[in-house]
Amino acid sequence: MESFERARLDTYFSKITSQFRPEEQPASFLVTHLLPERPSFVRAVGAASDLRAVLPKPKSIALSAQREVETVAQCDPLSRDLFADQDRTLEYFENRARGERLVLLDVGGYFAPTLNAMGDRFSGTILGVIEDTENGHKRYAELDKLPCPVISVARSPLKDPEDFLVGQSVVFSTEALMRSRGDILHGRPALVIGFGKLGSSIARLLHAKGVQVTVYDIDPIRRTQALSQGFTVARDRDAALHNAGLVLCATGAVSLRSEDFSTLRNGAYVATVTSSEDELDLTTLPAVYDRTRDTEHVTRYQTTGHYFYLLNGGNAVNFLHGASVGPFIFLVQAEILAAIRMLARGDLTAGMHEVSAADRAVIAHTWLTYFNR
Repeated sequence: MESFERARLDTYFSKITSQFRPEEQPASFLVTHLLPERPSFVRAVGAASDLRAVLPKPKSIALSAQREVETVAQCDPLSRDLFADQDRTLEYFENRARGERLVLLDVGGYFAPTLNAMGDRFSGTILGVIEDTENGHKRYAELDKLPCPVISVARSPLKDPEDFLVGQSVVFSTEALMRSRGDILHGRPALVIGFGKLGSSIARLLHAKGVQVTVYDIDPIRRTQALSQGFTVARDRDAALHNAGLVLCATGAVSLRSEDFSTLRNGAYVATVTSSEDELDLTTLPAVYDRTRDTEHVTRYQTTGHYFYLLNGGNAVNFLHGASVGPFIFLVQAEILAAIRMLARGDLTAGMHEVSAADRAVIAHTWLTYFNR
């Protein structure tokens, strides 16, 4: 990022934080991708709250961004295990924010497994959670009873541009890795599993590139949407897997389990839009499969009479090329800052919430002022 671009971004976030600054700053933990542009957002979170810890998602860390963030905030290693056990979660919360009014900024539902327990055991007050992804939205929505407000920006209209462009970046990176082996998209039928915002974006771009696309989704409403947009909709999932030369997983849940991999046709490529631990059940893949590195980011899985290729170890393939969606990401980041103020007021009931349409309009107007040039 050029210096003038960074200056404009910092000025934009300064304007956003002035518009949505809480009267009383809460403490916060921030789970985030540490991409090259992310330090500006981290600093903005630090201006809107007392940022006690940044927890970078482990598969998407730019070292230059991490070094910059470490100059302004504590960075801690993140894993699903960190917040899976009540006692371990409680120890972390107490070490970082004992007795504080705390806001949890999440990307993927990391705090969900022990959130109910922390509502009772933490010495401070959990004001609420802000969740950025559809996968995380589902994790919180599925809890029997939420102990605090959860503000989700995953389904915000301000996130639509980001979701569309992430889908485009997934196709770009998938094609780049295939070409690194001398293969191309054309002539290779594709199966897109999941027809949400990302899956539909992926399907549309593949179709625009002349690829034959089949869609599978467990939701019958999404299947009808896919059919209305001209896609083939799989009736038989196993048959669709067997016929596809490229499988793109975009569900935010487990798309492929151990028994599914043997169904793949020989030479098929598999790519995902999120981390392997969320999208693929690789741990139970039969041990008869030998794993060999074909190229730097392509792994060949082979057993007698069968083989397929896994891109980027099953992790989000677009992060190999920066996963950039341009300035559109700053829309939803501003909405996260607005959500901090909502939680800091302390007047929301336990349950799922969204940022108001009025606040979104303010954000969009401010964003256009800085980035519609």
